[in-house]
Amino acid sequence: MFPWDTLADVTALARSHPDGIVDLSVGTPVDPVAPVIRDALAAASAAPGYPTTAGTPALREAAVKALARRYGITGLSENAVLPVIGTKELIAWLPTLMGLGPADTVVVPELAYPTYEVGALLAETMVERADSLLQLGPQQPALIYLNSPSNPTGKVLGVDHLRKVVQWARERGALVASDECYLGLGWDAAPVSVLHPDVCDGDHTGLLAVHSLSKTSSLAGYRAGFVAGDPAVVAELLAVRKHAGMMVPTPVQGAMVAALDDDAHEKVQRERYAHRRDALLPALRSAGFTVDHSEAGLYLWATRDEPCRDTVAWLAQRGMLVAPGEFYGPRGTRHVRVALTATDERIAAAVQRLADPAR
Repeated sequence: MFPWDTLADVTALARSHPDGIVDLSVGTPVDPVAPVIRDALAAASAAPGYPTTAGTPALREAAVKALARRYGITGLSENAVLPVIGTKELIAWLPTLMGLGPADTVVVPELAYPTYEVGALLAETMVERADSLLQLGPQQPALIYLNSPSNPTGKVLGVDHLRKVVQWARERGALVASDECYLGLGWDAAPVSVLHPDVCDGDHTGLLAVHSLSKTSSLAGYRAGFVAGDPAVVAELLAVRKHAGMMVPTPVQGAMVAALDDDAHEKVQRERYAHRRDALLPALRSAGFTVDHSEAGLYLWATRDEPCRDTVAWLAQRGMLVAPGEFYGPRGTRHVRVALTATDERIAAAVQRLADPAR
């Protein structure tokens, strides 16, 4: 069963609040798509032919330039970029696209986006949850997932940690796939890409960085993402994806170019999330919650030091819906994930309800 389907009862409870539900359970953008992106989508809409699986030259160039300009990633060639139909699609199918199977191991974080594990299970690989290389011992995994800033915890992995993972993986011939969906949303820490020269010394061998425009540009509805890194791995993925028909629609590719070329709308969106975080974080703490990590990204990792479903129910009684931490792994059973992706008005309502628990 899809985890969120188990929230039907508490969702109904939260919806029954006289002032309506404040849905903080899923990281779904609610803010308008920037006009520059919508105009580009419309301009590219006269596209009767099939899209290019590899992406247009303009899209690949825009991705390379944006990664350099926004995140300091250098030495990336345009043939090392591949658009994907939203990064969830790539994550779900990456082990299969790589030809992994029962003899292979995929490593996922101890607290992780569920699709990492689901993708591994679809390929019938073994799955290992580990945050430390010491936990893996002499194993030789085929694929290691990183996620910094983390979903759900908002934790940021430092340069030294990332360097050690890259070196360890290369010694064992493992591919590192770094999910960097929230890279542009650092608050109390500065996230760094696995492709940054401080991490990999400019060598992208065996490395993939997975990037999404869903959060930074509010394009979740467009299914607009891309993967970049090792040109040989990208070429292999491209060859398989051509056969599988995994193509990003041409108008969406045009919209992605506009989104990647324009930093102004990205900064506006970041400021929106910063404003909501500045309101919600102290409100949770004042209501007796402890907020762990959460130094970046779109979520607050909060606990009342009780079973997570009890916390979910307590908040639902006050018209607020959040995600139980158990969705993300066994270590999450006493936390909840609180999203910042609600309108300013709904965030204000949540702050008010937390200040007066009787509401």
